[in-house]
Amino acid sequence: MRTVVLKKVANAFITILIILVANFVLFRMLPGDPAITFIRTGAGHSPNPDLILRQREIFGLNDPLVIQIGKYIVNTFTGNWGYSFFQGDQLVVDIIAQKAVWTLLLVGVSTFVTIWIGIVIGSISAWRRGKFFDVFSLSWGFFFYAMPTFWFGYMLIILFQERTGIIPILPAIHELPYPFPTDPGGLVFGALSHLILPALTLTLVQLAGISLIMRNSLIDTLTEDYIVTARAKGLSDRSILKKHAMPNARLPMVTVIALNVGFVLGGAIQVEEVFSYQGLGWLTVEAVEKGDYPLLQGLFLLITFSVVIANLVSDFVYAWMDPRVRLE
Repeated sequence: MRTVVLKKVANAFITILIILVANFVLFRMLPGDPAITFIRTGAGHSPNPDLILRQREIFGLNDPLVIQIGKYIVNTFTGNWGYSFFQGDQLVVDIIAQKAVWTLLLVGVSTFVTIWIGIVIGSISAWRRGKFFDVFSLSWGFFFYAMPTFWFGYMLIILFQERTGIIPILPAIHELPYPFPTDPGGLVFGALSHLILPALTLTLVQLAGISLIMRNSLIDTLTEDYIVTARAKGLSDRSILKKHAMPNARLPMVTVIALNVGFVLGGAIQVEEVFSYQGLGWLTVEAVEKGDYPLLQGLFLLITFSVVIANLVSDFVYAWMDPRVRLE
């Protein structure tokens, strides 16, 4: 197990270094000059060349690329992700931390519900393969899976938005009502009511993938020889499914859940923009529109690091659950 851990950690570290270099290069290739954009945003007129030069020196954009990337890598590992170009003197880490709470709430709730319901639906579909429930769940699952995330979000707004929706029962925008409720109960209720539509969008769009993979994995497991032996011993269907089939069928789900982190974070960008839900996705769109390099780099790092770490954790969990991996 120690060898497995060291090998996986080394691969993850190399991946992170490659991500750092790509992160630095990609955002330097964006069109426009952040110094010019910054001055026009603040002054509202054509910028003075001397002022542009001064602003580039403040941002560190006049340094050679080798020095810039060296500073960038060192600052990344020391937690100094710089200051936002367009949000005063706020640190990038502080800005991201303020918005990350709402994205973690959205992604955490939708992922938990998706995994739990997806495993249940996939298990029942596999056990009743070819029957009504299997066909019905597959049809509706693919129906939602084929929908673009942003389009489905707009449809939910049209249906349920208060005051203008067909069934006007839920707020469609913002992460909390404004002004904020003063009592804890009102605060929790307000957050949950504003969370329902974005979380429902993410959940339904990704539910089919989880349930289908669980279904196929369990179907393959049910054809194994040890399942036939368990039936020959006279064990009940419930015992075979719970104690023999499910533990092995759940193994592929570990990898799927880790890979799903990247999809969920990417989908959250669309959902947050549609619902004006001010989390990391909404912040990413704002940073792209303004050309805020430090903020974009910090957001990209956070998303990619999350995917790498999630896959690293899934490798450890897989090796812990399946001794064959450790033997290999």
